[in-house]
Amino acid sequence: MTYYITNNLLEINGLLSKLSPAQYSTKLKILTQASIGQHVRHIIEFYQCLLHAEHRKEVNYDERQRNLKLETDIDFASETINGLVNTLSKVKQDFPITYVADYSTSDDEAPLSIQTTFYRELVYNLEHSIHHQALIKVAITEMNLTTLIAENFGYAPSTIRHLKRCAQ
Repeated sequence: MTYYITNNLLEINGLLSKLSPAQYSTKLKILTQASIGQHVRHIIEFYQCLLHAEHRKEVNYDERQRNLKLETDIDFASETINGLVNTLSKVKQDFPITYVADYSTSDDEAPLSIQTTFYRELVYNLEHSIHHQALIKVAITEMNLTTLIAENFGYAPSTIRHLKRCAQ
C-alpha cells in the first residue's frame, strides 16, 4: 500500500519540479482563489496529521498546522514531500487509532470519535490526495501547462482501469 502512496507523492513532486514559484502560488479564479500550492499544502498536512497519530493513537485532520510556507515555497513543499516518503517507507504494521472530527458549525457540539486503523487512514489520504490532484489538474489546464503532467494525473486508479477497458 505504501508503494501506491509513495508513487502518488512522487508524482506530485515531479510536477513541483516543473513549476515556477509563481505558477505554484498564483491564486486562480477557477479554483475560487486557491492556488496549486494551497492544494499541495492541504495534501501534505493531512499526511502529517496521520503520521503524528502513530504516537497519539488519534488523528484529527482539523488540527493541521496550515503552514503557509508550504503554499508559497515550492522547494520547502518538495522537501516536505520527500520527508513524508521517507517516513512512509518505515511504516511496517497497522494499528488501531481514533478518528476525531467536528462536523458542527457551532462550538457547543462535541466532536465525533470513530474507531479506525492507521492503514485505513492511509488509504483515505491517498484518495484525498488524488481528489486534490484533480483540482490541481484544473489549475494546470487553466494555465495551459498540461504538457507538465501525465494524461491520467488526478484520476483514481479505478477510473484509469475503466478508461483502458473502454478504449479496447
